[in-house]
Order: sequence, then C-alpha cells, then structure tokens
Amino acid sequence: MAQLNLTLLVTFIFLFFSILAHVEPSLAKHDSQTMTYVESSCNGTLYPDLCIRCLQKFVNNSTIDGPQHLAHVALSVSLSRALQTRWYLLKVAKELKEIKNKREYLTVEDCVNQITDSVDQLSQAIKELRRFNDQGGSNTINDDVLWHISNVETWVSTALTDASSCVYSFPGHRMSKRAASIRVKAKNVAEVTSNALALFHRYASKYMQEAARTTKKP
Repeated sequence: MAQLNLTLLVTFIFLFFSILAHVEPSLAKHDSQTMTYVESSCNGTLYPDLCIRCLQKFVNNSTIDGPQHLAHVALSVSLSRALQTRWYLLKVAKELKEIKNKREYLTVEDCVNQITDSVDQLSQAIKELRRFNDQGGSNTINDDVLWHISNVETWVSTALTDASSCVYSFPGHRMSKRAASIRVKAKNVAEVTSNALALFHRYASKYMQEAARTTKKP
C-alpha cells in the first residue's frame, strides 16, 4: 500500500511539473490581468469562489497561460485533492478496522474505492489532454481531436460521479466527526472536479463549435 501511495505521488508530481514546463509567458505577464482572466473563467463554473481560491496561488506565481493551461491546472488541482482525500480515507479505514467498527469501516472502504477511481480517471484525463496538446492542440478538426475531447470529458465526468457517490454515502445527519470530515473532503473533491470539467468545456468549446460548423457545410 505504501508503495502504491508513493507511485501515485511520483506520478502526480511528474504530471504537475510537466504542465508547468509547457507554460509560455504571454497571458501571465501581469498578475492583475491573469487574475481578471481567472475570475472571468471561474464565473462560468458552479463553484466560482472555490475556483478562484484554488487558482489564486497559480496567479501569484504567474503560471496561468490561457484556456488550455487553465484546464490543465484545474485538473491538477482536482487530482491533488483526490490524492489527499484518498490518503486520509486509507488512514481512517485502518483505524476503523483496528477498533472493529465494521459498519463505518465498510462505508469508508467504499469511499476509498470511489476516490481511488477518481484518482485514476483524473490521471487519465490529464494524460489525454497532454497528448491532445502535444499534437498541437490541432487547428484541424478531425475525428482524432473529437476523440481526445470525448475521452477527457468522459474521464472527468466519471471522476465527478465517483467523488459524489462518496459524498452521498454520508447523509449529513447524526454523523460522527470522522464521518463529517470525510464528507467535507469528498465534497471538496467533487466540487473542484466539477469546476475543472467546466473549465475544460470552455477550452474545448472552440473545437466543438468548429466541428459543428464543418458538419453543416455542404
């Protein structure tokens, strides 16, 4: 289990710094301009305040560079939160198993599986988005472009569903402090993933619109 956690951490660090390595200083020349851009983008999400808070530190470091990079960063934030929540759940599950609290242990174990699925799906989505961008973000709309976009949407949507399922495992009344903490963490994963999906849709919209125009041509 420790080896698995280490592997996930190394994978995340590699993905995250690979994202930063692709930054070119254009939009991010001025923090104020970048912040305005981020706020405008986040206003299109379900949780704009959370979106802005999560991306604030990247603005301060001048690392946000347009819709493509914003989508990458948002997905990396989701993956980070999912990994943190997964590690917390594994710790809680171990404690519950030791004290033989079977009922709550089984609920937490289900959440571990769901958040682990979210981690896997978000990792796949980031890799797929990188493959798409490494091909030039392609100005030519073809089946490959639409395939990449569909894959990212499917994986992020599934990650959102998995995180939400963990939230629903805890109904919100008569919960222990431990259960309430799990619910808050899982809810945060779901919300940042929802925001990441919205920001990806914003990035992908120009390709989808172009595909629609191309399809209508005689």
